[in-house]
Amino acid sequence: MTTPTLPANEALAPIAPDRRVFGLRDHAALWFSLGVGLLVMQVGAYLMPALGTKEALLAIVGGSLIGAGMLGWVAKIGCDSGLASAGLMHAVYGRSFAKLPIVLNIVQLLGWGTFELVIMRDATVAIGRQSGSMLAGYWPVLATLLWGGVITLLISGSMVQLVRRIVSRVALPLVVLSLLWLTWKFLDMAQAQGLAQLWQRHGEGGMGVLPALDLVIAMPISWLPLVADYARHGKSGRAALRGTWAGYALANIWCYALGVLVALVLPSADLVTALLLAQGGLIALSLILIDEVDNAYGDAYSGAVSTHSLLPRWSVRQWGLLIALLCTGMALVLPMHSLEPFLLLLSSVFVPLFGVILGRLAGRSDVAAQVEGARAAHAAPIAIWIGGIAFYHLLPQFSSALGSALPTLALSFALARITRTHSA
Repeated sequence: MTTPTLPANEALAPIAPDRRVFGLRDHAALWFSLGVGLLVMQVGAYLMPALGTKEALLAIVGGSLIGAGMLGWVAKIGCDSGLASAGLMHAVYGRSFAKLPIVLNIVQLLGWGTFELVIMRDATVAIGRQSGSMLAGYWPVLATLLWGGVITLLISGSMVQLVRRIVSRVALPLVVLSLLWLTWKFLDMAQAQGLAQLWQRHGEGGMGVLPALDLVIAMPISWLPLVADYARHGKSGRAALRGTWAGYALANIWCYALGVLVALVLPSADLVTALLLAQGGLIALSLILIDEVDNAYGDAYSGAVSTHSLLPRWSVRQWGLLIALLCTGMALVLPMHSLEPFLLLLSSVFVPLFGVILGRLAGRSDVAAQVEGARAAHAAPIAIWIGGIAFYHLLPQFSSALGSALPTLALSFALARITRTHSA
């Protein structure tokens, strides 16, 4: 009797060098595109009016450079090893225990995918109503089903081809033009209101620069569990680091700053409504809305890779289709507008998680071999991660001015680095 062959676990095996096609431009285009989004602008608007204009921009630039730098660093490890994020977690935390952070990642990707569909739905209905249509109550449901169907269709194709042919060549130039247009229009409004006065504006309090830095870092941190899933297709680790860092940092700074600018110029308006009020805003918002598709696609694809790592009997494509359908269903029934607490909760889990991964794997050339030789659980990294989560939440109780992300990242990285020679 012949024993059936189990399907290969694509998430835990390195991609062969001859199958890696992404160059610097592909990495930069992908992560600039993923960094642009209405959600990012919305979080940027959250910084106002608590912070002054200069303080907000300081937090935006600093947080974007640090967060995108972490993305680039993990991208290099993923590219050099050829492993997906699930593989990196297996190498550091052990074959059995790694299932916990992988499951948490799947949960957050379902949440982000649902968030993206909700914002796409709301923007679609706002655009339609601005033009005098989509007034009936069933349009939000139809818009959710429409965008869910688009994601489902895309996930059935090739991720590599999507990035190289559509994102790099078509979506990226259009979204850059739309951002330039909106920036010009809102700067023009700011000029009319007194640009110098807005620049000198002081905050009303309630948030310091370092806590604001946490909120800015939270956005790139939310992509950390995804970045290796794409970077593993790169030809050069150095190109993966540079492209990911530059692409995402530029997009994050631009969109956060645009959110702040909108909040300064039209402080009482909803973000989507405010964008529509700009001359040509309907077209620009439509282009950004189309670009939002790759964010939802990215969540579904990486969720599929992570789920496949746990249950490889289904292919990445099959899991992607199921996750796209689940996100669509949740977008129809769940209230999804409490964004800030969700972002900070994710940071509290993934900042120390990847601080440990960076401390353990950065600079190593045997990462793939560590997956094969991993024990069921590695005690030291697990303890550092759990302690890091506790530290992230306890630190504000002692000093709310320090923020949590940077101290937790530094502590987790240092402890993981120090203990690296003593355990696998």
